[in-house]
Amino acid sequence: MNTTSPELVTAIMDTDPPTPPRSSPSKTHLEEDIAIHIFSVSAAMVGVCITVISIVRVVIRAEGVNTIADDLLAVDALIFLLSCFLSYWALRTRKKNRMHRVERAADIVFLSGLSVMAIVCVLIVWAVI
Repeated sequence: MNTTSPELVTAIMDTDPPTPPRSSPSKTHLEEDIAIHIFSVSAAMVGVCITVISIVRVVIRAEGVNTIADDLLAVDALIFLLSCFLSYWALRTRKKNRMHRVERAADIVFLSGLSVMAIVCVLIVWAVI
């Protein structure tokens, strides 16, 4: 005779099976993730640079403020575009060694673009104040 209570059966049925331990993602997969993030963010930053160039040009005309921020932003947009191209190349290449080198170059170019953008932000604030 089976004497299991309905509560015990419900408790057993509601529990999830144990999940196997997660293995760490491979290094190549993580590097592809980095290249994908650099690709998408650098493409978005090109758009940000172009938008800010437009805003700076409006401020220059309205207030007569003269600044080199719009010229630096144009260069910065090209830097981000280069980073975008390099990260795309890293995603498309088949050789691991080449992928590592191109991805490292995309990283350096992307960080250079961010540095230029920080300098431009300081120049814009300094010109407006």
